[in-house]
Amino acid sequence: MPALDIILASRSPRRRDLLALLGRPFRVIEPEHEEQRLPGEHPGDYAVRNAREKARSVRHHAATGPFLVIGADTIVVLGERILEKPRDAADAHAMLRALAGQRHEVITGLALLTGTGEECRAIRTAVEFRPLTDGEIEAYLATGEPFDKAGAYGIQGHAAHMVTEIRGSYTNVVGLPLAEVAMALATL
Repeated sequence: MPALDIILASRSPRRRDLLALLGRPFRVIEPEHEEQRLPGEHPGDYAVRNAREKARSVRHHAATGPFLVIGADTIVVLGERILEKPRDAADAHAMLRALAGQRHEVITGLALLTGTGEECRAIRTAVEFRPLTDGEIEAYLATGEPFDKAGAYGIQGHAAHMVTEIRGSYTNVVGLPLAEVAMALATL
């Protein structure tokens, strides 16, 4: 039986690192999908749609034998407000100020495409931040870390000290819910 061709449809170095932890060979192909929320679209539906479109955009690169294309899109949600990657330092500061002392939700849309179909769902993790001073926010911004991350923070980096509680998958907050991916690989 031919080996499973695993493709990660992502530009994220964090997703690459996480998937590598599963010890299976895979390829990375950057998706050709522009993320744009539809009017009235629920945050979970938005993340799932983005993940599905990312995976579909690279599906044609899959081998003719068995394959798995993995697409993911991670967003931070505070109330009904979606906090994606910040536009600039002022936007990042505003996001972190809004998250300070609050509980929010990290949603990763996960799309798993095979030769026989698609499985798409939203994985949710609750995260709580401690209160932050403006000085702490400015110091974090100076690291440069927040600018390519949803919600303007990376739980795996310098922002780790901001988190007081997490309920759900840690790897989901980083950007790829590994338990769900591992279970899909086990069934293939």
